[in-house]
Amino acid sequence: MKIIVLFITTVMFQNITFAQTTVTVMTYNIFHGANTNESFDFKKIARVINSVNPDLVALQEVDFNTNRLSKRDLASEIGLRTNMISLFGKAIDYDDGEYGIAILSKHEIIKWENTALPFEEGNEPRTILNIVTTLSTSDTVSFICTHLDYKPNSLERINQANKINELYTSNKYPTILAGDFNDVPNSPTLDILSKYWETTYDKTDSAKTFPSNKPDRKIDYIMFNPKDKWKIIHREVICDSIASDHCGYFTELELIK
Repeated sequence: MKIIVLFITTVMFQNITFAQTTVTVMTYNIFHGANTNESFDFKKIARVINSVNPDLVALQEVDFNTNRLSKRDLASEIGLRTNMISLFGKAIDYDDGEYGIAILSKHEIIKWENTALPFEEGNEPRTILNIVTTLSTSDTVSFICTHLDYKPNSLERINQANKINELYTSNKYPTILAGDFNDVPNSPTLDILSKYWETTYDKTDSAKTFPSNKPDRKIDYIMFNPKDKWKIIHREVICDSIASDHCGYFTELELIK
């Protein structure tokens, strides 16, 4: 009888399959919604995002209630067009409104914080927007959006990368970092981040993301931490020369149980 029970138990365990947890992520600098022909057609931006149906999106150059956008809420309007929750993170007051970054999510946002990054007086402040979300598989992950300083050989950008490492490399949950880092592979900025974050681009062919009409450099990234908690399934650059001056960068990741 014991042998029979053991046999049945063994067969049962052999037939157990564990659900795979995948997360699809996009980062997209949306040029304050202006399109490259300044048409302010949000449907074009949403169409690029919907083409890959991501779970999470990091948006940069986002206007909120500015005059140039006729007092519209850019993140919310794109969220409506992509059927995603939107969350705006203010970096500065601008044009009688606000300007910064945003996150779109298909999953409930259970916690969020918008944290200032280091900058020198007189330069443009930058922030890092972090959410905690629970996926449909009940796995909890952290997703971070940022937009680093743009100036060549920027000490600010290096300080901002160091601050990101300080804040989030010991995060409680598996974490994805995405955004416009305004620097190229193998730069000091990427070297600092790569100490703790795994990059998702192909190191033999980094797939350029800017400018969208004729990309000649990679400055938009998706990274993850801990490095052994994620596996890259797919990566893709999505270019639309009218929707924005940047291409979107898309990655599908598997969360290792």
